[in-house]
Amino acid sequence: MSTDQPRATWAPAACALPTAERPLREAEFDRLFTTGDVRRPDPTHLRITLDPTPEVAARAAALAVRETGCCSFFTFAVVASAGQVRLDVTVTGEHVDVLDALQERAGERA
Repeated sequence: MSTDQPRATWAPAACALPTAERPLREAEFDRLFTTGDVRRPDPTHLRITLDPTPEVAARAAALAVRETGCCSFFTFAVVASAGQVRLDVTVTGEHVDVLDALQERAGERA
């Protein structure tokens, strides 16, 4: 696969969401990843800066709640501080590949 084109789907095989619903959930994440910065403080932690609006913070929180319902290995924190909103995502060591895929997609969209 060429690295110039995004994958049609970025959800790894570990994703427990029904296959038919994955494109919709991926599109929800993509809408969050339109601005900001993507950082990886450590291998199991991803930090994504989002648009600093109440609407984006609410969407991020709602998405995080739904995502943990199907992929309980994720831990999400929506943090609003000093005029910034960020989404912190952590996983256990055995799910770093899932975080890698999320980081790749967030980096493509930011």
